[in-house]
Amino acid sequence: MIFAVVGPSGAGKDTLIAGAMAQRPDLRLVRRVITRPTEAGGENFEGVSTQEFQLRRERGEFALHWEAHGLSYGIPKAQLDGPGDVIFNGSRAALPLAMQVFPALRVILVTAPDAVLAGRLQGRGRESDGDIAARLDRAGFALPDGVAASVVMNDGSVAEGVERLLAALQPISG
Repeated sequence: MIFAVVGPSGAGKDTLIAGAMAQRPDLRLVRRVITRPTEAGGENFEGVSTQEFQLRRERGEFALHWEAHGLSYGIPKAQLDGPGDVIFNGSRAALPLAMQVFPALRVILVTAPDAVLAGRLQGRGRESDGDIAARLDRAGFALPDGVAASVVMNDGSVAEGVERLLAALQPISG
């Protein structure tokens, strides 16, 4: 199964993914390729130049790629093969394309109230007040038409959030 975890900045996607992976050794994280310096911090990603990204895209190395916030993001094909479930930190805007590429894709929306998002974004210390305000304005961005998602409200402890994500990762019964 392939899972795309999406949601606003500050929702705790990377923290919850890391916690879920610690409890589910069968879960494999796709390490995204992003056109920003690796030293920028945050998630575990491969930072590349715009030119390198374009070259890799032209060579067909990405199963999925998109643009967001002035950056390019790619999901390497090579990381999708193998045993176990695959999870990646995605983009709400890229979901229509992701669902075409991965017809069985399961979407998980991680979110939190605006006050929680604001506190987390300020705590990271990576963005100006204006950048934080812009991110909060985008926080309510709805999922594209036709995209259904399991919702994980991450408004409590990390342990509570991880348990909620683990529940969303369970097979759909029916």
